[in-house]
Amino acid sequence: MQSKRDSALKVAEFLLQVKAVKLQPENPFTWASGWKSPIYCDNRVTLSYPKIRTFIRQNYVDAILENFGKPDVIAGVATGGIAQGALIAQELGVPFVYVRSSTKGHGMQNMIEGHLESGQSVVVIEDLVSTGKSSLLAVDALRASNASIKGMAAIFTYGFERAKEAFEKADVQLVTLTDYSNLIKQAVKAEYIDQKEVESLENWRVSPETWGQ
Repeated sequence: MQSKRDSALKVAEFLLQVKAVKLQPENPFTWASGWKSPIYCDNRVTLSYPKIRTFIRQNYVDAILENFGKPDVIAGVATGGIAQGALIAQELGVPFVYVRSSTKGHGMQNMIEGHLESGQSVVVIEDLVSTGKSSLLAVDALRASNASIKGMAAIFTYGFERAKEAFEKADVQLVTLTDYSNLIKQAVKAEYIDQKEVESLENWRVSPETWGQ
């Protein structure tokens, strides 16, 4: 059985391998927020690779059982957490719901899709946590429906200080399969980046709002 550290590095390796994560310190991306970023992450790419998809699903399941125990319901956060959440719920043999980013503009105007009973325990699934804002809005919606939140699991987090503070304030435990530090270690090991670029990548994580200006 792999250690947590080995598993985290393996997930990072897979993300880099299928280009779910791209590192470009010299040619940064621009996020919707306007931030300049040396990294772009789209974990939905992993769903196209059965071996990697299965590895990630099983790591999610192991992390959930170890940290939270088996919940009554798995809730995916739209959109990246929907497919991952459904796979996890299937493996655990529990119901699945998903949380929209906003209420539906027609019909029942639901924000939560699926059947959720008052008082049920829920583990929330994200694919990626950046600032934590959208992830915690989903938690708010579930709590408004009287769900008992056991915690949240995600594939990857950048580890921003503001996200850590937001999760602590919301009293939500976040568990991730890998993170920015492990990604950088794996990227250096696999020669995706050189040691010179590591400093730039670390500086970005500390001050993403002003990096590259």
